[in-house]
Amino acid sequence: MTPDTETLLRRAIALAAEARRAGNPPFGSLLAGPDGAVLAEERNTSLTDDDITAHPELKLARWAAKHLDPGTAAATTMYTSCEPCGMCTGAIARSGLGRVVFALSTAQLDALKPGGGWPVVPQDGPALHDEASAVVAGYY
Repeated sequence: MTPDTETLLRRAIALAAEARRAGNPPFGSLLAGPDGAVLAEERNTSLTDDDITAHPELKLARWAAKHLDPGTAAATTMYTSCEPCGMCTGAIARSGLGRVVFALSTAQLDALKPGGGWPVVPQDGPALHDEASAVVAGYY
């Protein structure tokens, strides 16, 4: 880890502290361009916005998809206070961001939560393959 990486990761942690002071879960993230300049910053606002998807990583992925061309997005690095959840990981991949650097892993975060992490939701499938694939076929 370079001194510049540590500085940017510490800023993400400071954004997490700001989120917590505002009454939200303590998560913060920033997006840095290829030259290391900060392009955008976000904090978790899931409680104050009454929106369970208002994670900083997801908000930055949306911002990047809207404001950056694919080449620039691929050259960015997201610095975040905790490892992105599955929802945010999917958005990061779809937005074309180049790299993620995080402070706490999901396992480390879960160890800090009373009762651990979120429960696993059972899923069943695949089912109705022919009907479902008919809707998707030819789209991609």
